[in-house]
Amino acid sequence: MNWLKSTLASVAGTQEPIYGPEAFRSVARQTEETPYTELARDDLRWIAHQYTNVETQVFYVMGDDGTLAMAQIIYSNIAGIHTTAQFTSKIFNLAGDAPHNWHSDPLSNFMFDESMHSFGADNLAVQLSEDGESYSIKSAVNEDSLVNLTFKRTSPGFVVGKDGTSYYGTDAQNPWGSMSHAFWPRCAVEGTITTQEKTYDLTGRGMFIHALQGMKPHHAAARWNFINLQTPTYSAIMMEFTTPPSYGSTVVNVGCIVKDGEIIYAGSTNSAAHTETIQDQESDWPEPKQIKCVWEGKSKNGDEVRAELDAALGKRLDRIDVMAEVPGFIKTIAGSVAGTRPYIFQYAPQEKLTLKLKVGDTEVTEEGSMFSEATFIS
Repeated sequence: MNWLKSTLASVAGTQEPIYGPEAFRSVARQTEETPYTELARDDLRWIAHQYTNVETQVFYVMGDDGTLAMAQIIYSNIAGIHTTAQFTSKIFNLAGDAPHNWHSDPLSNFMFDESMHSFGADNLAVQLSEDGESYSIKSAVNEDSLVNLTFKRTSPGFVVGKDGTSYYGTDAQNPWGSMSHAFWPRCAVEGTITTQEKTYDLTGRGMFIHALQGMKPHHAAARWNFINLQTPTYSAIMMEFTTPPSYGSTVVNVGCIVKDGEIIYAGSTNSAAHTETIQDQESDWPEPKQIKCVWEGKSKNGDEVRAELDAALGKRLDRIDVMAEVPGFIKTIAGSVAGTRPYIFQYAPQEKLTLKLKVGDTEVTEEGSMFSEATFIS
């Protein structure tokens, strides 16, 4: 049992002591002086820490024809001794009458370019352009998902605060963990994903996130909410996580309201609430059915900004058991020893949702499409 616990700690991890909220420094503290920082090309480098961490780049697409898709690189390091990389792609079946076209494939011979801006592997290249304005994603890793996409940002990219990072640890000068997110909230997308059945034209709108969890993921966060709302004029993005009790169950919420060429608001004074839930029998988590999101702060010129989304989530798009491929006995012990039971609930309501936005004395409402996730870990 002791051997199993130590092995499990390397992969899933055992429960941490209660350090308290004072062992966690939220990125929200940075926003008191610097609400957000616009991204330059050099801010988009891969970090590739040499200790336990998970680093991802995620590209979300909302096609003009209604197609919803995503592509993701997952680069992970376990205890500084084992590094893996995975490429995941997903085309959602919005009708719900067939499985999603989902693939997650291990990568071979993966590497970064010399400047750490681009990532490559056998049959895969994800490259940041020289001007720092666009990404190209090309993958033939899986013959049922041939990816050829270009993401060009149409609004500034940003991190909340100075560096977009929250820090974990009892010594503020030497944190033992971190969590960070960098966003391109509004992008123009061109290209295709080709499956064995058809070629999907993904011309449309997209968003991009570069995220780093610089510690065991379930030690960093117990729950997540993610909102990606795209309207013809605006993009409303929200990423919220709650730390485990080890760090005081602290809520961190970063988000923005942008339009082409302009960040209207970005900061950490936002909220997300599941206003209606049902108990999901398979996962034993409270599955959200209705969500209310509020973005609140000031624009660069000092105007008060408030945006609100109050929406029924509709039929669940997918429920992902993150540990589905973990052997059953390990999964059971992971849940009992570490309190870890990770599930992701995904939604994309078929009806248009309304964003209510007030900037200073000007009020507007606009309908758009949303993709959202609610993740329960521990």
